Amino acid sequence: MLRLGSNSPTRALILKNFGIDFIQNGGDFDEDSIKTTNPKSFCYEATKGKFNELYNKYGIEDMPLLVADSVVTCEGKLLRKAKDLNDAKTMLELQSENITSVITCMIYKSKVKEIIDISVTTYEFKKFDKNHMDEYLSSGECFGKAGAIMVEGFCKPYIKKVVGYESTAMGLCAEKLKMFI
Repeated sequence: MLRLGSNSPTRALILKNFGIDFIQNGGDFDEDSIKTTNPKSFCYEATKGKFNELYNKYGIEDMPLLVADSVVTCEGKLLRKAKDLNDAKTMLELQSENITSVITCMIYKSKVKEIIDISVTTYEFKKFDKNHMDEYLSSGECFGKAGAIMVEGFCKPYIKKVVGYESTAMGLCAEKLKMFI
């Protein structure tokens, strides 16, 4: 059993689907305090900030702690969670018919192991259908998702090519985690 330091229902679902027992306790680290615009650096700093907050609160005496964060990058731009509909639409338009990478950092710490991993999954997308994109935006599913994308949902029919694990793109590289726990 481990403690998932995240409020994300998607990360919880990934652990469940991979048969990893966990309890979920997220925090409230302020990602806006991070100043870098380098996608990998931002992802690491956000994960480390969340980890430090939850490690100070829970420690690892009772169970290991797992924290993760993801960002999206396209054309070198850092794409975080959309702030509003216009922001989400701009992000999706940038990624349509383009190459997009999802960067996920995870930190796992138990009494005997500490793992810090940064994984990348890269997608080449076909052109997003405007009506489908408008439906997706109207549904609100784009909010709370880095880069406003859902590779397991909206984006799935537009995937032309993928390099990497889908779990990484969903927010937690479970394939790598399973090797260590």
